[in-house]
Amino acid sequence: MNIIEANFDGLVGPTHNYAGLAQGNVASLKNADKPSNPKAAALQGLTKMLALHEMGLVQGVLPPQERPHIPTLKKLGFSGKDADILRKVKRDAPGLLASASSASSMWTANAATVSPSADCADGKVHFTPANLCTHLHRSLEHETTGRILQATFADARHFAHHAALPATPALGDEGAANHTRLCSDYGAAGVELFVYGKGAEDEPAPQKYPARQTRAAGEAIARLHQLDEARVIHAQQNPAVIDQGVFHNDVIAVGNRELLLFHEQAFADRKALRTNLRAALPQAVMIEVPTAEVSVADAVSSYLFNSQLLCPPAGGMYLVVAQECQENPRVWACVQRIIADTSNPVSAARVFDLRQSMHNGGGPACLRLRVVLSDAERAAVNPKSLINAERHTQLC
Repeated sequence: MNIIEANFDGLVGPTHNYAGLAQGNVASLKNADKPSNPKAAALQGLTKMLALHEMGLVQGVLPPQERPHIPTLKKLGFSGKDADILRKVKRDAPGLLASASSASSMWTANAATVSPSADCADGKVHFTPANLCTHLHRSLEHETTGRILQATFADARHFAHHAALPATPALGDEGAANHTRLCSDYGAAGVELFVYGKGAEDEPAPQKYPARQTRAAGEAIARLHQLDEARVIHAQQNPAVIDQGVFHNDVIAVGNRELLLFHEQAFADRKALRTNLRAALPQAVMIEVPTAEVSVADAVSSYLFNSQLLCPPAGGMYLVVAQECQENPRVWACVQRIIADTSNPVSAARVFDLRQSMHNGGGPACLRLRVVLSDAERAAVNPKSLINAERHTQLC
């Protein structure tokens, strides 16, 4: 049976803008109020989608959500026709207008946490939309995200859908941006790594920026997805790097199949993570990038660790990076070193211009939701959501 990992990218919506809404996201705050180009953003994303399709990978696309989100503005006391509401909000509460207009659903790494059928006791692929409750503009997404996922993965014989966790800070959930699955092969039972920023009261916490992901959320999702406790790892993100702009784990670590690539400052206890991962997956390959080679600031500005690790059918493992990685000499030297090292599976790098997304704090990995699928599960996916040359042309 052929088991593959598909990527489902978000299509950028026409209200893509830089409003600096994401506290702790350095690029988002740095570029606040700069002019954006929604059309360029959409075309940059579609270029990456087509390139992955042409590499032989299964590539999907998820639609943008309706914005401005008029129902939210009505809940907040604005009334009248839609145009009247927008004029009133712009005049009286421009911050609300920015939140209600955000195209942040383009970053589908935050759409949900996904567990493949090989990991789940009922043999189905499980989806839990992220509640994204720490920011108003993102908290508007999960209801529609759930409907999109149910329409894309509709066959109840293969797919199980859960509601988002209760939208409370105690259960803050940011989806796959803080979740990595490692395995010897996509079809084998894997190890699911849940990374959290906020845990028990006696655990260290960031002082400058909020910790968006909670351990309690990861534990709840592991139960909902019927995961084997022996193959689940909960690891705390280093609070010091959260305060340096590492708002999600996928800004400082990325994993695929047997490989985990991470910065030495990524985790609060990296030695324990290494021990636990090696015990759960003896085949695990871990590449730890030292601070002396790539600083946290360079990692954040280049989004080296927000790259995609992909296994095309032709073999090898590719690192898909943003153009900013190539433009940073220290980061690019690190990429070349990793490729040249035959002790790890990374064989090549692909570079993409994703500046419209990068300026808002989203790199290659932010733009995609990974879903491991068997032949039967892939056949059950809504075919209209899959990218091919014709669909790419239509969307462009």
